[in-house]
Amino acid sequence: MAWYPLQGYRVIDFGSAWAGPQMTHIVADMGAEVIKVESRSRIDYGRLGGAASAKDLLLKTPEALVAAAPERLELNPVFHLLNRGKLGITVDFTKPRGAELIKELVKRSDVVADNFTPGVLDRYGLGYKSLAEIKPEIIVVSLCFAGHTGPLKGTRGYAPIITALAGLDSVAGYPDESVPCGPRFAYGDHVAAMHGALAILIALIHRNRTGEGQYIDISEWEATTSLLGEPLMEYIMNSRIPGPMGNRDSIMAPHGYYPCRREGQWVSIAVKTDEEWRDFCQAIGSPTLAGDERFADRYSRLLNQDTLDKLVSQWTVNYTPSEVTEILQKAGVAAAPFVISREQYHDPHFRERGIFVEVNHPKSGHEVFYGIPWKLSDTPGEVRSSGPLLGQDNEYVFKELLGLSQVDLEHLAEEKVIY
Repeated sequence: MAWYPLQGYRVIDFGSAWAGPQMTHIVADMGAEVIKVESRSRIDYGRLGGAASAKDLLLKTPEALVAAAPERLELNPVFHLLNRGKLGITVDFTKPRGAELIKELVKRSDVVADNFTPGVLDRYGLGYKSLAEIKPEIIVVSLCFAGHTGPLKGTRGYAPIITALAGLDSVAGYPDESVPCGPRFAYGDHVAAMHGALAILIALIHRNRTGEGQYIDISEWEATTSLLGEPLMEYIMNSRIPGPMGNRDSIMAPHGYYPCRREGQWVSIAVKTDEEWRDFCQAIGSPTLAGDERFADRYSRLLNQDTLDKLVSQWTVNYTPSEVTEILQKAGVAAAPFVISREQYHDPHFRERGIFVEVNHPKSGHEVFYGIPWKLSDTPGEVRSSGPLLGQDNEYVFKELLGLSQVDLEHLAEEKVIY
C-alpha cells in the first residue's frame, strides 16, 4: 500500500469556486483526507460550469438548481479537477445542529480551510476563536480577496479583479494599447492557492513541534503582488512606474515570439549576454551580424529592437518551431516552441514527466487532469480520484467518524441539516 507524506491528516474544506478548492486539492494529492463541505442550500458553484443556463443561474436558488438538475451538477470536469482526491458531505452549517456537527468534526481534524468573505463562519460560531476553544491545536486557513483586516477586507472580487488590484494588469499587454488587458485566466486564484497550501504545511510543522494551532489569513491580491518585485522596486528605488512591454524585456534582446514556417506557429527566443548573441549569430549562419554596430552589445540591441526582431523573424520563418529550437539549443541559446494544449498532451517529454493523469468519474467517465508538478523521490503523492459527488461520503463521516446512527442520519436529513 502506498504511503503519502500527509497521510493521517484531516482537512475540513469549505472552499468553493477556484482558489480554495485548488489549495486543498494540493494537500489531498499529498495524502491528506480532505472533506469537502457543501449542502443543497450552498453548493459549490464550481459544479455548475457550463451545465446551467443563464436563466438557471439568475432565477434559481442553489436548492432549486440541485432539485432541477442533479445529474448536471456532477458533470463539470473543472470542478472534478479542483476537488480531486476529496471526500464530499452535505451539511447545512447555518443551522445550529449543522454547526454542532461541524464542531464535532473539527475535534477530529487538523485543518479547517475556507475562501469565504470575512465574517461568514463567525456568524455561525465556526470562526477561528470559537474553533480554537474546542480544539486549541486546530489550524484555520482563510483565503479571500483582500484579507481579513484593513479597509478593503469586505471587498468582493473574482480573478480579473485580483490581478487588477495586485498591479499585474498594469504591466501586462502591449505599450501601444489604450485599454489594460490582464491574463484571461484565474492567475490570482492559482497563486493564492499555492501560497495557502504552503502556509498549511508551515503551520503543521509548527504545530508538530509546539502543539500550537494558529490562524492563517491570506489575501489573494497580496499573494499575487508578491510576484511583482521588480515593478515595485523600480518605483520605490527609482520613482519610475513600469508599464506594459509586450513580449519585450528590459535586459534581453532579442526576446519574444517569432513566426515560423507555418501560419500560426511561433517560437520563443531569449538572448541575454553578448556571448549568447554571438552564438546565436553563428547558429543562424550570419556570424558577421554579431559585429554589426547596431547589435554589437546588449545596450545597442535594446535600442534597435524593431530592426532586430525583423531580422530574427526573417530567419525563423524558414523553419518549424521544433527546428528553430533544436538549432539554437545546440548553440546554447534559450529557445522553445510556442505550444498549445493539444501539442502538450501528445508530446513525449510531457508524457514521460507525467504532466497529465487519467482518472475515472462515476458520472462523467474518463477524465484527464494535470498531474503533480513536483517529483518527490520517496513520497510522490498521487491523484487518487476525481471530485466527489454531492454528499457521497455522508455515511462515512457522520456514522463512522462522528458515531451517528442510521436513525440519527435519517432524522437530520428530514430536518434538512444533513442535506
